[in-house]
Amino acid sequence: MAFADTMLDESDADMIIVDRRHAPGGHWVNAYPFVRLHQPSSYYGVNSRRLGNDCKEGPGLNEGLYERASGAELLHYYEQVMSRLVGSGRARFYPLCEYVGLQNGSHRLKSLMSGDEQEVQIGRKLVKTDYFKTQVPSTHAPKYAVAAGVKCVPLNDLTRIAKPHSGYTVVGAGKTGVDACLWLLENGAQPDSITWIMPRDQWFTNRATVQTADEFFVPTFTAFAQQMEAIARAANEQELFGKLEADGVMLRMDPGVTPTMYHAAVMSEGERAALRRIRRVIRLGRVLRIQAEQIELEKGTIPNDVDRLVVDCSSSGFSLTARGVIFGQNLIDLFSVRWPAPTLSAALIAHLEVCLASDEEKNHLAPPIPVPDRPIDWLHTTVHNLKVQARWNGNKEVRDWIMRSRLDGYGAMAQNVNPNDAERVALRQRYKAAVAAAMANLPRLLNASRG
Repeated sequence: MAFADTMLDESDADMIIVDRRHAPGGHWVNAYPFVRLHQPSSYYGVNSRRLGNDCKEGPGLNEGLYERASGAELLHYYEQVMSRLVGSGRARFYPLCEYVGLQNGSHRLKSLMSGDEQEVQIGRKLVKTDYFKTQVPSTHAPKYAVAAGVKCVPLNDLTRIAKPHSGYTVVGAGKTGVDACLWLLENGAQPDSITWIMPRDQWFTNRATVQTADEFFVPTFTAFAQQMEAIARAANEQELFGKLEADGVMLRMDPGVTPTMYHAAVMSEGERAALRRIRRVIRLGRVLRIQAEQIELEKGTIPNDVDRLVVDCSSSGFSLTARGVIFGQNLIDLFSVRWPAPTLSAALIAHLEVCLASDEEKNHLAPPIPVPDRPIDWLHTTVHNLKVQARWNGNKEVRDWIMRSRLDGYGAMAQNVNPNDAERVALRQRYKAAVAAAMANLPRLLNASRG
């Protein structure tokens, strides 16, 4: 929808939007009722429409940080975006349908309700948006076996609890696992009643470092500079993340456990403090099977009982590989070109499609970025972002578009610094100098990390 929104405003193209779900909103349609964005609402969504009211959160685990839209807000937002697209007369929306493919020279859609197929005309390009293959627990069965009589539910069902349970076992250490544990704590579950099965610890980005409001310029750009300085000075991966943690850029659950996962999840220090109240954290690998009296994991077993509620948060989230290029012959694949910024990426891809004629030039400005999985991937994605940003800055048309885009946020912050503000000017120069030093140390750091 971020792609379609930009195409609507910057071209004369007609569009057909095909969605397997019954309503606009992508995976948010299937997400759990208490889901929220990781990041501030101010730079999520589509370019043409503001999300949220630029308000700060009140007392709680994210007090003083900018609002993050709830699942209900996101669904309402995307309903309004789709209404604008369809209302323009240039977009048709086909919910509960799927694109079957090209058959006998014609493109065909299939209704998931009736099974009927219809032919549609594609005059310009097919745009594929299934790269992430986003998964949520409510739409994917657990990969482990569950014995009869065991109470195992996706976290969507937590809000339907009608009676106390002997305890709660949360399976999964990603964002959904974090959200399940926080919801249980916030709704009266005692920390000692919660068992958290954490197959892999992960590094989290500190939410305080990803605020784009002007009042956060100093902490945000200080964090940017610290990241570059960490790359410039670190001799290996361990030192790199040690520096990032010491500067408050990265957070982890247990200072005695080295994380082996990085998925760009964002967490506040208040959330981490709450989660650290859960003392029964199980690090025995992935769950193999859940039985009435025990849970079998890759590296051991833990007790279970039939009155205990198991909360499944084990879906993989999204695809972890990038394929080929974005702009092909009569085809656009909506990969991310900046991470983590899928909506900015999609909107920028639409802009490049409109303003540039050569697919070669478009692909030069929009190389796909693989989704991170391991901690060292933070370094790869950071360097990718720097290199791509340099390409954008070298193209005035793209640079100016980025500065205007509400989905970027950071570029406008840097551009709008008052030249008489000595502190901000110095911080911006500190960041630029750190980038140069980081790129100089990069080959040595990557080589040490491979070893």
